[in-house]
Amino acid sequence: MAGDKCDFEQTFSFTQLPSKKLSFLQDKDTLALFMKWSMLGRISAQSYSFDQCFQPYNSDTFALCFFRDPDVVSSLSGKTEAGAWVPLDKPVVRVDVEPVPCTKVSMELFDPIYSCGILRPSGHVVKCFHDVYPDYDELRQMLHDEDSEHYYVVGREGRGEFLFRLFKHLCLGGELCQYEDTVDPYISTTKHMYKDLISVQRDPETKKISVVSTVLKVCAYDESGRAVPGRREEEQTFAYLIVDPYKRHVTLFHHCYGVGSFTL
Repeated sequence: MAGDKCDFEQTFSFTQLPSKKLSFLQDKDTLALFMKWSMLGRISAQSYSFDQCFQPYNSDTFALCFFRDPDVVSSLSGKTEAGAWVPLDKPVVRVDVEPVPCTKVSMELFDPIYSCGILRPSGHVVKCFHDVYPDYDELRQMLHDEDSEHYYVVGREGRGEFLFRLFKHLCLGGELCQYEDTVDPYISTTKHMYKDLISVQRDPETKKISVVSTVLKVCAYDESGRAVPGRREEEQTFAYLIVDPYKRHVTLFHHCYGVGSFTL
């Protein structure tokens, strides 16, 4: 949590990068899936440059300065729909910042779900009984229900990774989500988005690829309460700041859970 740190410590200024278009927001097949999953128009990403050196220990200050920056506030204003995105029409007074592990450079994290009973050999998701949701399946149960026998088929550390969180967000979808019968669309879309959002580098000596981005799950509060990612707390309403410290770029990646779509 951060209060007025950016008034007294290192300050950051931000400039929107409207020319930086993430390909998953331009790809017609991905957009068709977002519509099917009730996320179209509610999932978005905006990129900005910043002017100072970023270090992870400065994450709270960085996030507070971000949500107070005039260019950021202007770029996010007016993006609202009932119960969804709240424009920053009041000054942000504090932020909550959760560092999110982001180390994966392949999709091997998901290998265990193919051999534990969640999926059939064809890749189809196994259906299961649920009192409330008649079309419930083993995949969503593994993602959502700690009592599921498969909950930790991907270990606790793996479940914390941004790659897994992204997959989970897509699988759970929006309020009127039409769920997939097979896992492939979730896996392929997760891979596409992850490659778009995350920056990597190759060590010139070892040739090993590693992630250089820092991922921060963020909430911003004004005097009335939580403003970003939305007034109402909901697992599928989220905001992440994804920082490339070398290019000095940051992407605000967010989704607002609800019915219908609106233009961001």
